[in-house]
Amino acid sequence: MDSSQENFYQEENIDIKKYIFKILSNWYWFAISVFIALSIAYLINRYTNPVYSVSTTILVKDNSNNSYYNNNDLISGLDLFRQGKNIQNEIGILHSYDLAQKTLKELDFNVSYFGVGTIREPELYYTRLIVNFDTTKYQSSNLPVYITILSVNKYRLEIDGNVDVDTVMNFGDQFRNDYFDFNVTIRDKEHFDINKDYQKYYFVVRNFVQLTNEYRSKVNIDLLDEEGTILKLTIQGNVPQKEVDYLNKLTEVYVSSGLEEKNKTAENTIAFIDKQIHSIVDSLSIAENNLQNFRLNNKIINIDKESNALFTKFEQLQTQKSLINIHLKYYEYLSKYVNDKNNFNDVIAPSVVDISDPLLRTLILQLNKLYTEKSTLKYSTKKANPALDIVNIKIKNAQNSLIENIKNLIKTTKISLDDINDRIVEVNSKIAKLPANERRLINIQRKFNLNDNIYTYLLEKRAETGIMKASNISDVQIVDKARRENAYLVSPKRSFNYTLALILGLILPFLLILLIDYFNDKIVDKKDVEDNTKAPILGMVGHNNKATELVVIDNPKSGISESFRTIKTNLQYLLVDAKSKVISVTSTLSGEGKTFCAINLASIIAMTNKKTLLVGLDLRKPKIHKDFNINNNTGISTYLINKNTIDEIILKTDIDNLYITPSGPVPPNPAQLLETDRLRNFIEKVRNDFDYVIIDTPPIALVSDALIFSEYTDTNIFVVRQNYSSKKVLDVINDINKKKNISQFNVLINDVKLEGYYGKRYGYGYGYGYGYGYGYGYGAGYYDDDEIEKNWIEKLLRFLRIRK
Repeated sequence: MDSSQENFYQEENIDIKKYIFKILSNWYWFAISVFIALSIAYLINRYTNPVYSVSTTILVKDNSNNSYYNNNDLISGLDLFRQGKNIQNEIGILHSYDLAQKTLKELDFNVSYFGVGTIREPELYYTRLIVNFDTTKYQSSNLPVYITILSVNKYRLEIDGNVDVDTVMNFGDQFRNDYFDFNVTIRDKEHFDINKDYQKYYFVVRNFVQLTNEYRSKVNIDLLDEEGTILKLTIQGNVPQKEVDYLNKLTEVYVSSGLEEKNKTAENTIAFIDKQIHSIVDSLSIAENNLQNFRLNNKIINIDKESNALFTKFEQLQTQKSLINIHLKYYEYLSKYVNDKNNFNDVIAPSVVDISDPLLRTLILQLNKLYTEKSTLKYSTKKANPALDIVNIKIKNAQNSLIENIKNLIKTTKISLDDINDRIVEVNSKIAKLPANERRLINIQRKFNLNDNIYTYLLEKRAETGIMKASNISDVQIVDKARRENAYLVSPKRSFNYTLALILGLILPFLLILLIDYFNDKIVDKKDVEDNTKAPILGMVGHNNKATELVVIDNPKSGISESFRTIKTNLQYLLVDAKSKVISVTSTLSGEGKTFCAINLASIIAMTNKKTLLVGLDLRKPKIHKDFNINNNTGISTYLINKNTIDEIILKTDIDNLYITPSGPVPPNPAQLLETDRLRNFIEKVRNDFDYVIIDTPPIALVSDALIFSEYTDTNIFVVRQNYSSKKVLDVINDINKKKNISQFNVLINDVKLEGYYGKRYGYGYGYGYGYGYGYGYGAGYYDDDEIEKNWIEKLLRFLRIRK
């Protein structure tokens, strides 16, 4: 497109009014779309299985001062491993498979019940039927079993699939086969109403592993405040009461599991002390009996001062030896524990056996922290995690350090034990010099006191540990239990669905209008012509819904007649200097109303007492003679071949002042005939004899005939049809109007819908309700319009360049 043609095009802006009127004129699209969208939203809200959300909150206490004896420090060291709770670790525990499994074992969730309705099959938590399984027999999982209530006593049992069961049974009768073993009973037979609630049910035995994984994944855990330790547990499901029961049971199991974990250290300590007490109690009993028998037999109650001093020293050495032996057993226990265990949650603290070695305590605490960190990473990350590998390396190094420290402590303890043994031997040598009875009494008394002291010490430690265990409380507190009345509907979101349906119902038709408008290359508006060409617009003709083509004659008061009167008036301004007016009427393709406009324009001019001739120059597809019901044996074609004279082909019509020259028989070479001098002579003759000459020419997109004689005309009317003619035809008008030897082409818009958008926008609303769809049913195989339409622009532009 050259620069001069670009001036014809205006900047394209969004025409708000245009789309407003399109929306108003297609209001029924929006009404239907909104109705359908709201209906779909209603069906979704009505028949979608509802999903409810319930929640509970728990407080994870971040301290270890939960017992009276921690504050009083009666058992130093038993709280060695009671560190603050790691929130992420606790979240991981709550998400763990083991905790979900323990919870479900305490609930009756292994069977799911459903009611069979017309459309929905909702899950039921409380049904009026109870299915009792034989727990010793195998029950097939994930296979629906249908129960239809027939009466108070009978029901119909149906099992699909490979089982293929369809039988009538009595309530309470046992059903047995290779897949199931159960009976069905009525929950409340006295108040049973067969017509109440669902008549048909089905139940499914759930696979326990799948069920555990399902509930494990359903629980969502969030930290309410980043600075706090309150966790919110949320779960969603179709039956709110069922989810409430699960959440409450989950928190209950979690609290009790945490308390059991806390009590493990105390239980292990008690077990260790009991083992030591069991080994000492027999020795104490024997020593007590020996002391009593010796005093009775030898009449010796006390020993002298020297013997008593030796005895006291010997007793002290024996006590020290016993403690060293206990320490040595603890070191052996700890060494075995480090090598055999994969955690440090229940190790006995060194302070329980009065070991105060700071390095040992530090190494145990460090190892415990590393195991806690490893547990947290396992819960919160994938297996292939570099951080987890680093922690494992740290644990291995800490274990090696602890084992090395234990070995050193064992060596040191054995050296101390050897030293004590040497000192005991020395005291024994002095005791050997005492009188025999005193020496024997000292030995018996020594054994008794030694066993008695150790026994008393162990009993004290056991009592303290038992009291500490009894005073333990959980580090988790349930803040708010899950409640049915606090459950809220998650899906379907009724208000949102209706709002979305309303929005989509309005947007989709609007988008459809935009798409149709965007891809529509037809002329739909006067503005399309104004924006794409400078050719004058003579007028607009409405749609003809009459049975006749001669609308201005048969319906002179119609809106179409008024349109042609306006066009006639506009033509007078264009042809003000012309002695006689020769006007051609053409279009791009057949079916655009060219002949219709030519006939009615000639008729409306003749009605003003102007002598008018209508000439049919569409030699390839003549039509005018049919509308006037005249013979087509003579006409322009016979005149051009010199078969008839001009006067012989000009025929008078029934309309005053209107004459017609039909096309005549279809010639084999119409283009050559139109280029002869006889056509020029004909135009000159009729120009002198008539006030107006209206020439109906063939479509210029099909043939070039219209351009051959356009140089003889005073003006040309180019007919375009609304919603039929392509906007590309305006490029042809622009190219034709640039030619100097051809008279100006003017546009006439045909088949316009006057009411609604077009009339309101441009003021052409004559008040007549015309519809779309005007067209000519002609084609008769003479032209292949579909094929020609693909390349007519190129052919025509090429012809215009040749004519230049």
